[in-house]
Amino acid sequence: MSIFPGRQERRLDWRNPLHLLAFGLGSGAAPKGPGTAGTLAAIPLYLAMATYLTDLQYLLLTAVLFVLGIPLCGRVARDLALDDPAGIVWDEWVGLLVTLWLAPPGWGWLAAGFLLFRFFDILKPWPICWLDRRIHGGLGIMLDDLAAGVAAFVVLQGAVYAWG
Repeated sequence: MSIFPGRQERRLDWRNPLHLLAFGLGSGAAPKGPGTAGTLAAIPLYLAMATYLTDLQYLLLTAVLFVLGIPLCGRVARDLALDDPAGIVWDEWVGLLVTLWLAPPGWGWLAAGFLLFRFFDILKPWPICWLDRRIHGGLGIMLDDLAAGVAAFVVLQGAVYAWG
């Protein structure tokens, strides 16, 4: 399946588990807003982690997912012959997990974290834009979303402190 019809690139292979993971179990193949679709698809993972893991276990698993994402996203981007394919959403999954670490339970906080992460991921204010432009490969794919997640985390925790 070509993710960008008419362009010369290699094909996405849904039988390849690396492609399936990098594309967020298929959520990154959404024709409109793959990053938003991928972030939405990460919510069940967040809910499971927040329910069953301690705060430290949550943070450690998120760190492991970040580290694993570097070669995963780099490999799939190379497979597709693209620098940072929009359909790779493993980085959005990790960014949302970073944003929601220590968030209080409740759909309101979840929605706020989701919107904050999408805000920072889409607009890419400095230094996120600097990372996005200067660091490439798997690390670059992961790092700008990590930075967006950290920025969203800081704002969300500020709101928790102010209103929670």
